Amino acid sequence: MSILRKIYTFLIDTIQTFLIAGSIFVVIYFFLLRPFQVNGHSMDPTFADQEGILTNIISVKFEPLKRGDVVVFVAPIDKEKDFIKRIIGLPGESVSIKNGDVYINGLKFDESSYLSSDVKTFGGSFLRENIPVVVPPDNYFVMGDNRPYSSDSREWGFVNKSAVIGKSWIVYWPINKIEVIRNPLKN
Repeated sequence: MSILRKIYTFLIDTIQTFLIAGSIFVVIYFFLLRPFQVNGHSMDPTFADQEGILTNIISVKFEPLKRGDVVVFVAPIDKEKDFIKRIIGLPGESVSIKNGDVYINGLKFDESSYLSSDVKTFGGSFLRENIPVVVPPDNYFVMGDNRPYSSDSREWGFVNKSAVIGKSWIVYWPINKIEVIRNPLKN
C-alpha cells in the first residue's frame, strides 16, 4: 500500500509542477514576452535570417512607440505572418523619399546610427519618389534596414497600432549573438 501512495504522491506532484510551469509560460507568452524568428534578409545587417528575438508585448501598452524602435507586427499583406521592421514615421508626420534619402517633415532623416552611408532608399508602389505621405493617427511608417530587399511601408502602406505585437527586446539565438536590442536614435 505504501508504494501505491508514493506513486500517487509523485504523480500529483508532477502534475502540479507541470500545471504551474504551464501557467507561468501562458502568462509570459500572452502578456509579457513572445519569441519571434527572423525569416529573410529584410533587416540585414541588424538582424540575420533565422535569428531568435524576444518581443516585449507589454511595453507597447504603456509606452508610446518611438522612431527607431524595431517592432514585430501582423503583416498587412498576409495576416498569417508576422513582420519585423523599424519605425521611421510617426503619426502626423510627413514621410518622403528624394534622391535615395528619407525625409521626415521635409528634413533629411539621419539614419547613420544603423545604416551604412552607401545605403539608398527608393520609393515603391505606395510611397513614390518625391511624393510625401502623411502618417494617419494610430499608424506608423516602417521600413526594413536592408532597403533594396525589404517589403515594407513603401510597398503596402502604414501599420496600424493595433497590428503591432510588440517591440523587439533581446536577440536570444544564436547564443553567440545574445544582446539587448536598443533604439539607436535614443539618447
